[in-house]
Amino acid sequence: MNDIAQKVYQDERLSAEEGFRLLESNDILFLGQLADVVRHRKHGNAVYYSTNLNINPTNVCVLTCEFCAFARRPGEEGGWTYAVEEIVSKVRQVLPYGLSEVHIVGGLHPKLKLDYFEELIRQIKEVDPNLHVKAFTAVEIDFFAKLNRLPVVEILKRLQQAGLDTMPGGGAEIFSERVRKLLCPTKITGDEWLEVMRMAHQLGIRTNATMLYGHIETKEEIIEHLVALRVLQDQTGGFNAFVPLTFHPEHTEMAHLPPTTGYEDVKIFAVSRLMLDNFDHIKGLWTYLGDKMAQVLLHFGVDDLGGTLLEERIVHAAGANVPDGLGEKTLVQLIESVGRKPVRTDSSYSLRERNNLLTLRSAVILNEV
Repeated sequence: MNDIAQKVYQDERLSAEEGFRLLESNDILFLGQLADVVRHRKHGNAVYYSTNLNINPTNVCVLTCEFCAFARRPGEEGGWTYAVEEIVSKVRQVLPYGLSEVHIVGGLHPKLKLDYFEELIRQIKEVDPNLHVKAFTAVEIDFFAKLNRLPVVEILKRLQQAGLDTMPGGGAEIFSERVRKLLCPTKITGDEWLEVMRMAHQLGIRTNATMLYGHIETKEEIIEHLVALRVLQDQTGGFNAFVPLTFHPEHTEMAHLPPTTGYEDVKIFAVSRLMLDNFDHIKGLWTYLGDKMAQVLLHFGVDDLGGTLLEERIVHAAGANVPDGLGEKTLVQLIESVGRKPVRTDSSYSLRERNNLLTLRSAVILNEV
């Protein structure tokens, strides 16, 4: 594959056919070498992370997705919904320990109207205006529009006015219509997901993008997914990071499937880095991968390990065998032990270390956790 290597070294775009050839390759060291060339070109020795709190306001959801172990149907045992005051209390408790970002995603609750989420963002910003609020997937935004009988763009504008900074990339799964009909037939389509993101970008709301892999998708569908994201990024430039999400089958309707192997993981991340030339960041979430695999992927195109993610619940519900949150000290050590430079940031990639107040706060974590 010298032709592909030459294009990578010359910073030329790879075609879908070349991306497929890379996924077919068994030479993962070759893939890693190429992906690391791109990563180093964009970021040098830096690896980004954030100190964040994960918030799931509710796990009650009107959808039934085969791959989800998190959601509960309305009225089903095990469902929860937090009052705004309860969530804000958690933010206040964590704030002294270096908190820089609040990440909010949840189920599609049929009784939670838009004013609940507007008030939630406003009160979080009142706790500390410097907190970065990354909230609501494209699936949630589309649901808010239907539930409140408002256009998607109006939902986005109102949340932005309340203090929404960026959006996560969840709900993309695999754009393939074939896969979505089998696994999440009532969820918005891939095209609808892309359209919500397009509208967010046009309003100046930057977002992430994801891809759920390791279930019934084909290599061709993976490449189609990456190309669709690349096309939208060419048009809007609104994506901050791409986040491949390895599927955890335990406790889902697809528990018969085996989990992904490390061999598969490194191929997906490396090829993603090589195909998404117009994405600045490739994020590997330690909660999905485990800390050791996350470290390995720093040599396969990854430049961001995500955040401390205190109280993460979604992947834990699917059986992820990782801690419920990491201290900043631990995350920094993971990065430094592979010879990289940790850079604290948030989802907008504005360097929060220049915020003296945050630096003082995080000293608590670095010294005590």
